[in-house]
Amino acid sequence: MNDMSDTPKRAGFSAMVDGTKEDWDIIGGEYRSFAKGVADRVLDHLRMLDGDFGGFPVDRLEHSLQTATRAHRDGRDERYVVMALLHDIGDTLGTYNHPDVAAAIIKPFVSEEVHWICEQHGAFQGYFYFHHVGMDRDAREKFREHKYFEACAHFCEMYDQSSFDPNYDSLPLDFFEPMVRRVMAKPINSMYAKVAEEA
Repeated sequence: MNDMSDTPKRAGFSAMVDGTKEDWDIIGGEYRSFAKGVADRVLDHLRMLDGDFGGFPVDRLEHSLQTATRAHRDGRDERYVVMALLHDIGDTLGTYNHPDVAAAIIKPFVSEEVHWICEQHGAFQGYFYFHHVGMDRDAREKFREHKYFEACAHFCEMYDQSSFDPNYDSLPLDFFEPMVRRVMAKPINSMYAKVAEEA
């Protein structure tokens, strides 16, 4: 027979409209506990890019490490470097919209500018190759008047498009892991931030 004392508490409603403060206290406690593992889950997913070349000269993990390493060595802050590390993490689940997936993951933890760079980098990166695959290399021009246009163009030119070098001395994932944990420890742009802070 099951020991009921080992059964985790659960809310008692079948529809949210019937939920009580006690129900939401239970859910909030579980939420805070689960939220603490977001960096672990993101890092685990990033490791899935190891060995995934997709025809490129380096695998997707190495590309991510090179991009982050270049940004770090250029003096970018941790939130920017974490964005650089994770900018292509959506390749596996968002094959047709990978920038949107990555941007959604980092949005709670970065500035509006860094989020926008991540979200739009696909169109900006296309400047370097779209003309070879029958697409418009000037797709980024629709953003020309945007206040972060130059910032995104800079990210793609200096860090992203140049990070396919098999001989580059990129820093290992272990170097960036503490940054990911620090950045993802506290959301700065989330409607759920208050729930995460409550004890």
